Amino acid sequence: MARKNVTEQLAPTDEGLARAAQILEAGGLVAVPTETVYGLAARADSAEAVAGIYAAKGRPSFNPLIVHVKDLDQAERLALFDERARDLARRFWPGPLTLVLPMREDAKLAKAVSAGLPTIALRNPAHPVMQALLDRIDFPLAAPSANRSEEVSPTRAEHVIASLGERCPAVIAGGPTKAGLESTIIALRGERRLGGGWNLLRPGPITREALEQVLGPETSHEKDKVEAPGQTPRHYSPGKPLRLNAQEVARDEFFIGFGEIAGDCTLSPQGDLSAAAANLYDCLHQAAASHRPRIAVAPIPESGIGQAINDRLKRAATRS
Repeated sequence: MARKNVTEQLAPTDEGLARAAQILEAGGLVAVPTETVYGLAARADSAEAVAGIYAAKGRPSFNPLIVHVKDLDQAERLALFDERARDLARRFWPGPLTLVLPMREDAKLAKAVSAGLPTIALRNPAHPVMQALLDRIDFPLAAPSANRSEEVSPTRAEHVIASLGERCPAVIAGGPTKAGLESTIIALRGERRLGGGWNLLRPGPITREALEQVLGPETSHEKDKVEAPGQTPRHYSPGKPLRLNAQEVARDEFFIGFGEIAGDCTLSPQGDLSAAAANLYDCLHQAAASHRPRIAVAPIPESGIGQAINDRLKRAATRS
């Protein structure tokens, strides 16, 4: 009997990074750690490689991908940056902020990356392993979360393997991610001097309040189409009914607690929202693996990064 393919686990060392770069250069897939979640990476300039991402995840073709770049110079070769975009990049890159900008006509990217849109989503990640990998290659990486479409995002290498299995040829095992939630995504509309606005497409570790300090109030609300990952109503699903704002728990529910409301898994006993964000997906993975058929989650404040946590939970609770 032929041996079943298994995911190659790579250490975050020079040798492991060299092997990852070799796979990517050949058009293969590698799951990589970022400061947000693990991403399923492929070279963004190859139609075949990008198609491999969509196939492995079972991702709908209308859902665009985030392209990860090593620096602002590489980003400006792919998209049109105005002073607002450059200011944001200088303030928040490397880091968990994705900018949706007009794509350059000469950008050498696979068409599927943008899902046919005239814009491209760009991010410069802060994780040292991802940065070291991007420094080893001369092309940007498309890298959505390394899990099956609509499932809970991975914050550990074992989450990747459990979700994708042999559909992911290799993973760099870089330990648990720090932020635990996907990047904040914003779209800039037109130019500020001409009255162009901006809007928040996906809340994340960079809060709305932090963005408003730079850009002013959100003035555009063009959210009737999918322009970036995480905008579909159903997402991050643990595969079980999920009840929000629960003060008490039923016997058949796995309870995710917060603050003084303890649970089978508690996001943060101290009520720290940053810690809660970092622990959210790990708790959802535990809940999914539990023998209990339902999940309940304690109330999470809507302030700061709590907006992003509640966004993920509401989508996870959507049944269809």
